[in-house]
Amino acid sequence: MPRYPSSPDVVGAPAASDHDLEALPAPRRPWRRATLSALTLSAVGSLVLAYQLRGEAFFALEGGPPFDLGELSQFRPAPSNENTWVHGNAALHVDGAVHYARPLERDTYRLARVEGNERLWVQISVPDEPSDPDGMHFVPPTSFVGRLIPVSRAGLRHGVVRAAVSDAWQGSVPEDAWLLVDGEAPHTTRWALGLCGLFLGFATFSVIGLGKLTQKVG
Repeated sequence: MPRYPSSPDVVGAPAASDHDLEALPAPRRPWRRATLSALTLSAVGSLVLAYQLRGEAFFALEGGPPFDLGELSQFRPAPSNENTWVHGNAALHVDGAVHYARPLERDTYRLARVEGNERLWVQISVPDEPSDPDGMHFVPPTSFVGRLIPVSRAGLRHGVVRAAVSDAWQGSVPEDAWLLVDGEAPHTTRWALGLCGLFLGFATFSVIGLGKLTQKVG
């Protein structure tokens, strides 16, 4: 059989075409940038939404019966009362009450101040009655069971509350203004646990994707 001479320059030496490939400009990858931007927005947005729902999520973990506050006209909330399940009695200031609705909900809501305690507001649900569509003949209750929170930290779901209190106080929300959301209990806010878990899952997936796409290949 014929024997071919071996060339020591071929083994382990880069081909001449490798230098030509290295001289080529970096390829354009617009879809990669779009993917990185989408993953970044997804991570940031998911974390922001999970943070905004943290109050409802922590409230859903609360156990035991509601804490009795007694007469709300004499009650002065403290920081320890934030995001707690409470019960109280009061007459509401009907004049100046705000009546509003939420998307995808049949019932409407009314926001009113407590008689004798202008820093405490109560949000009550007004049932949808065909004979009284505007709730003009609705008689508000005098006993309330719900979630107690500062108006300044009411969250996404109660943005209209902050706006209404701001209008009542001529453009500024007092730091010591509080809101009692009547009818809201820990078991009615368990959906927030699922949403927070979903948003955190989105954020984790996006961060892992960003890491994979930006990792340098050896």
